[in-house]
Amino acid sequence: MSVNRSTTTLVEPPWARAADEVLRELGVDAERGLSEDEARQRLAQYGPNRLIAHAAKSAWRILWDQFASLIVLMLAVAAVVAFAFDEQVEGFAILVVIGINAAIGFVTESRAVRSVEALRELGQRQTNVRRDGVVRPVPADELVPGDVVVLDAGDVLTADLRVVVSARLSADESALTGESVPVTKHSDAVAHDAAIAERESMLFKGTALTGGTGEAVVVATGMATELGAISSLVVEAKAEVTPLEKRLDKLGRRLIGLTLLIAAVVAVTVLSTGRGAFMAVEIAIALAVATIPEGLPIVATVALARGMARMARRNALVEELAAVETLGSTTVLLTDKTGTLTENRMTAVEYELADGRVDVEGTGLAVEGRFTRDGEAFDPAADAIFTETLRAGVLCNNATLGRTSDGTLRTTGDPTEVALLVAGAKAGLERAALRADAPELLELAFDPTTKLMATVHAADGARFAAVKGAPEAILERCACVRTAKGGVPLDDAARADWLERAESMAERGERVLAFATKSLAVDEAFEYVDLELLGLVGLLDPPRESAGAAIDACQDAGIRVVMVTGDHGATGFAIASAVGLVDADAPRAFLDARHLPPVDELDDAGRDALLEASVIARANPRQKLELIELYQRRGAVVAMTGDGVNDAPALKKADIGVAMGLRGTQVAREAADMVLRDDELSSIVAAVAEGRAIFANIRRFVIYLMSCNVSEIFVVALGAAVPGPLPILPLQILFLNMVTDVFPALALGVCEGSPSLMRHAPRDPSEPILTRAHWRRIFGLGSVMAASVIAALLCAQHVVELEGRQVTTVTFLTLAMAQLWHSLSMRNARSPWLSNEITRNAWLWGAIALCLLLLIAGVHVAPLAGVLSIEDPGTVGWAVALAFSLVPFFAGQLGLLLRHRATDRSSL
Repeated sequence: MSVNRSTTTLVEPPWARAADEVLRELGVDAERGLSEDEARQRLAQYGPNRLIAHAAKSAWRILWDQFASLIVLMLAVAAVVAFAFDEQVEGFAILVVIGINAAIGFVTESRAVRSVEALRELGQRQTNVRRDGVVRPVPADELVPGDVVVLDAGDVLTADLRVVVSARLSADESALTGESVPVTKHSDAVAHDAAIAERESMLFKGTALTGGTGEAVVVATGMATELGAISSLVVEAKAEVTPLEKRLDKLGRRLIGLTLLIAAVVAVTVLSTGRGAFMAVEIAIALAVATIPEGLPIVATVALARGMARMARRNALVEELAAVETLGSTTVLLTDKTGTLTENRMTAVEYELADGRVDVEGTGLAVEGRFTRDGEAFDPAADAIFTETLRAGVLCNNATLGRTSDGTLRTTGDPTEVALLVAGAKAGLERAALRADAPELLELAFDPTTKLMATVHAADGARFAAVKGAPEAILERCACVRTAKGGVPLDDAARADWLERAESMAERGERVLAFATKSLAVDEAFEYVDLELLGLVGLLDPPRESAGAAIDACQDAGIRVVMVTGDHGATGFAIASAVGLVDADAPRAFLDARHLPPVDELDDAGRDALLEASVIARANPRQKLELIELYQRRGAVVAMTGDGVNDAPALKKADIGVAMGLRGTQVAREAADMVLRDDELSSIVAAVAEGRAIFANIRRFVIYLMSCNVSEIFVVALGAAVPGPLPILPLQILFLNMVTDVFPALALGVCEGSPSLMRHAPRDPSEPILTRAHWRRIFGLGSVMAASVIAALLCAQHVVELEGRQVTTVTFLTLAMAQLWHSLSMRNARSPWLSNEITRNAWLWGAIALCLLLLIAGVHVAPLAGVLSIEDPGTVGWAVALAFSLVPFFAGQLGLLLRHRATDRSSL
């Protein structure tokens, strides 16, 4: 669907122009704002400030999709043919099968696609707007270009705005850009080609103010906003057909061809025996029923649903059935940095002082953590310089750190300043106590031009200033540096040394701040001159403790992991090194996406370089989409993790979109196929292992079902080739397919996974469910079962001399029990004979017991026996059926033994 992104008459980007020029072109006076009449006219011109609504997938469409498979279509055709030839019971039985499958699929998959709807809900709030000189709240829907918005800390922004006045404004744009550090906002113009993360004169819809106050003018609303652009990308990012759906569709096409071929050959054979057209049609129906694995859709659906439940217990919520298996096919995992590999919480990790380095342990809001120097525990109270540095970080600070009535930590303000408060608290320096001893007299707010902030305090009859800011800004204003021997003059060489230390910290992915102090006379006005340097602090959004092990597990499983982030390259590379994604000593395998042309404009070498990168920084939503598409064109099955608004299009485009449930935005959660309840990457590893186990189980029960059906085909075909009644009837075959086949197959679908699953490379996405080797095994097993059934028939006729329905009952029972014992041969060839994943499966033993009871009921319950045309063959007949039914089981065990000796790897 095309999206109308028409907006105001602005011809130049508002971030690259002076604020007064933008106001003038929008025809608004910042002191009065728009008039109500002008606002109404503009609302009519530009439309409501909302994202375009797209119809969610209806319940009828979900229901219809349950019938949109070739196997279901084949069943429907078989039912129509049965009704056409007055085989009412067979026709209704097939329709019941179709109905059961549709009901299971509908109940399990009844989820509307709500990505765009979630985007619409993001930002439906009241906004303080100045109109006719009066500030009043206005519904977000009614904002128009030219409205003057009054801003305060904590506001969620409802339109794209050009900053006009800024008093320490800062915004959390991590949901939009992926940056974990709040961005300072000012009213000065920035470069025309600045990336979204660098447009410091702009505020964006869907982001939030973390600090400061100010005013801004609306320059874009609705779909014209950056959030609107992402909304349109979500619409464009069509969900991929899953590998399992492709494989089942391919299997269905093969079965159609097989059915037509067998039916044609057998029909000609029947006609040549002189049994007439009606008999030919009856046999054709029997063959159709035998060829089509009626239980396959049901078993696949239930196995996937069961997998969903197991994943949920491991904190991975999957709402699309086919997505469960797709996880096991994943070959590439594209992971975000902020909130996925990291804690999404800034932490002070090290301090550089004149006398050395102090490391800080503990992450996040934990106020417990020790300090170390040279690996040894260090008491901060014993070092006056370090204590003074911590104190400067706590005093020159606008954040708050406290506890609620239940003891939970509560914070407000800039995450960097919160991290400084936490570092001080670890040393016992509480802000309230420090300010009680040294009351604040003056604050010089952070100025983005000078990159400095200062607070002036009174203490012991004197005054002093606590200063923090960018290292280069602090150093050029310092006259000396505090050391254990007192203040030492700071010359150019010393400044260069401190800058080099700061650059080294930045290369480790840390955000670096410098602290300084200045003693003041009682009547002295503070200026940023003659400061005394205290030291540097390095802050980091630390990696999750479990991220490294999760990445190792992915790599052991042959899954390529790539970090794709909107953050700086140095920060991304540092985190990637910390979690083992890249080798810190190797050349930097990352790309800066800011300078990357569209993928379609890259040559082969450029595309190869992009695919080889382990860290891709400064990536925007469109580039994430292009990267996924490039991997998919190369045959990869791509999983993508994310938690922000900016991740939504990529989450939807990926084969598997994985959203963070705790920190993730609703937009990301709605666009994803899977949501992690604990935000742990390790949950993805568990889900991948589950996905691989599910595919192994699907392959296992498909082999089981198809070998059972092949045995039925051979029995019918052999019966059609010789005069006399059919050895087994269509309704009996349908009973077998829906009872003695389905229940064991369902049990096979929940077998435990092998530990070796995560030590093998992912399957080739193009590999079918059944390879040639599997088909050979299917036909071999089917032939043995069919031969046993025909042998039982001959024995019943000529040895024990049964007649009529008793003979067909023996063939029916032999085939049914042979298929039940056959399920016990579906173990891995390398598994022990007595104790393996099959014999430990209590569900399978229960299924076999249930099926035996149903077989007995089919023989001895008169109404059911009448429908199935069955007659009790007596003790001798049961003995014949049991004896011949065991032959395929022992043949299957012999085959497994030979396969184990022939190869070290099972084909299952």
